[in-house]
Amino acid sequence: MFPPVSQPHRSNLTDVVYVNLPLSELIEHTLKSGQGALADNGALVVSTGEFTGRAPRDKFVVRDAFTENLIWWGEVNHPLPEEKFEWLYQRIRAYMQNKTLYLRDVYASARPEYRIRIRIVNELPWHNLFVRNLFIEPSPQELESFEPDYLMIVMPGFRAEPAIDGTRQHNFTVLNLSRRIILIGGTAYAGEMKKSIFTLLNYLLPQQGIMPMHCSANIGPEGDVALFFGLSGTGKTTLSADPERRLIGDDEHGWDEQGIFNFEGGCYAKCIDLSQEKEPQIWAAIRYGTVVENVTFYPHTRTINFKDASITENTRAAYPLSYIPGAVIPSIGGHPRHIFLLTTDAFGVLPPIARLTKAQTMYYFLSGYTAKVAGTETGIKEPQATFSACFGQAFLPLHPTRYAELFGEKIQRHDVRVWLINTGWTGGPYGIGYRMPLPSTRAMVRAALRGELENVAYFIDPIFGLAVPREVPGVPSEYLLPRNTWDDPHAYDRQASHLAQLFRQNFKKYEDFASEEIKSAQPDPAAIPAS
Repeated sequence: MFPPVSQPHRSNLTDVVYVNLPLSELIEHTLKSGQGALADNGALVVSTGEFTGRAPRDKFVVRDAFTENLIWWGEVNHPLPEEKFEWLYQRIRAYMQNKTLYLRDVYASARPEYRIRIRIVNELPWHNLFVRNLFIEPSPQELESFEPDYLMIVMPGFRAEPAIDGTRQHNFTVLNLSRRIILIGGTAYAGEMKKSIFTLLNYLLPQQGIMPMHCSANIGPEGDVALFFGLSGTGKTTLSADPERRLIGDDEHGWDEQGIFNFEGGCYAKCIDLSQEKEPQIWAAIRYGTVVENVTFYPHTRTINFKDASITENTRAAYPLSYIPGAVIPSIGGHPRHIFLLTTDAFGVLPPIARLTKAQTMYYFLSGYTAKVAGTETGIKEPQATFSACFGQAFLPLHPTRYAELFGEKIQRHDVRVWLINTGWTGGPYGIGYRMPLPSTRAMVRAALRGELENVAYFIDPIFGLAVPREVPGVPSEYLLPRNTWDDPHAYDRQASHLAQLFRQNFKKYEDFASEEIKSAQPDPAAIPAS
């Protein structure tokens, strides 16, 4: 459809297609069109408009003879008939006529054996810069013979008409796995591009025995790899950006027989309340070439106000992996020695660190728990539990048990130590207690990585059955047992029992799959803590 030729290219479909422009020209095009502004640190600040986050209810997979019995249809993967896709595809092609477009050829997967070639056609120049930052750039020699495996077309200005297009509303993401085409329209939120490719890899790789994972990864001086699983805002990017370790990637990885490999070539960091003191590596990465979404400036300056959530809590920065000092490029590593399952528990119940058994690992992986806090979404007055299978339910085209089986096999085969980390509240729920200090969380993670928690005494939580270390170097002991941080221990007991019931209720959907061993890891809401 769009051959890999020198830019600009004129075709009978569009007015001009700019092909693989360098970042400086993409920034110039963005500024000239009034779509962004330069901050005083050099970053390109843009607005995503109506949508400041993903719209999972508006993601569709084309249902055909090929996908009928493969896809996990339901609330995550909404079916779109073949004829509706064809109609929508032709309408988008008509919309693209006589428009200036930006084409980019990229790779997904740092492991060459599983690399897919993607051609992305953008309406917005800063979208094209975003995918340049987030994915892997082919060399000039590779671009000369680049033949895409998949085509992605992203037209924010095109609004679907649900009555004729089969969508829910005017915005949409549609994956046609048979035709190898992805369509995105009606939204300028750049994360839709990133997560569409992640969904594609979550479809392709398990069929080859490779575990796709919504996690960050880093590697220590001794070559020890660590993975950090968690939903958005739980600390994957923050905790993996450790000056003492080298970053492999901040969000999406595969696990094959050789070890870990990144799917991407960049990072998409959440930057609300970002500070140089707390997150120096991310702070330094926000510079010329970085795309920063939905932030504001301090009055009469070009200095970004990272504390301002007036547009959205979901402010983001997209930058190449090379912007992180010492990042591993190509971003691959060996088998992990430690895995951390991250949760932001706004109920203030879970311990800040706990060692998991194999059964608990499978249970908490399938549960994928975190909690939304009051005030971040309309109508939320108190903490709300969120369960997202495999810490990435929205991106799973196959049934969650498919991924859980792969995960369990690899953990057992490679004898990986798994930890549960609560980056949320202690001393009470959100609004009463306080957020676990980031330096303390870092100290706990580093202690686990260094083997300093192997021979300490552990306390077994009676409700959740979790093994909690009684001491961690550099961490006040009162942080470790959350019940002791509450002014009213009986209030803690009631809250813990409530959260345990929510876990059990959510897990009912997996009970037919789960072994007796995994079921044994379920929390007991009726357990009575020691006084």
